[in-house]
Amino acid sequence: MIPNDNTTANLLKPNQETDWLHMDPWRVLRIQSEFVDGFGALAELGPAVSVFGSARTPRTDPDYKAARRMGRGIAKHGVAVITGGGPGIMEAANRGAALAGGKSVGLGIELPHEQGLNQWVNLGMSFRYFFVRKTMFVKYSSGVIVCPGGFGTFDEMFELLTLVQTHKVMSMPIVLYGTEYWRGLFEWLTSTVQDHGMISPLDPSLVLITDDPDEAVEVAVSRIAS
Repeated sequence: MIPNDNTTANLLKPNQETDWLHMDPWRVLRIQSEFVDGFGALAELGPAVSVFGSARTPRTDPDYKAARRMGRGIAKHGVAVITGGGPGIMEAANRGAALAGGKSVGLGIELPHEQGLNQWVNLGMSFRYFFVRKTMFVKYSSGVIVCPGGFGTFDEMFELLTLVQTHKVMSMPIVLYGTEYWRGLFEWLTSTVQDHGMISPLDPSLVLITDDPDEAVEVAVSRIAS
């Protein structure tokens, strides 16, 4: 009458194979745990603005100084600043917010060449999956400022524009900082891409492009009730 397979004994058996840790069903649980951790950490954050931009921007760059000013300005409105938690533009925005006494949030990503969250983050967590991290950016932001950056910044910007364009999320202010940096891209979008019918004439109006850090802040927080 003793069963050959004892579930409890199997659970407690030492030195089991660990291949199951790398199987898709287990990955689903890891993904689920990241969502749970993110929602739990940010649920009571309050209104927030995300600032995207390059991790490679040096502290001497005018864009770094502008992002720091933006972080400070957002914090002075009583609004949290969310970044990817890395160096460069992200560090600058977190630094401005932290030194102004505001909530400075860093949502990091596990990458081989980055050394964790910057020192100016006062609420931070790291993610394994980009799509979980981007969900947190979109869910908890009431406005976004996009500073000059590379592929990662483009990915975050176009993902957000796609969600707004397709009404998957509520419309929100999206500000691009640096007219010289973004001009070529938007000239291409409003000519080649639009002329081929790939976007509507209304789509470029989803963003505002400015060289004024203070204007970027005012637009980004404009939908947040005071």
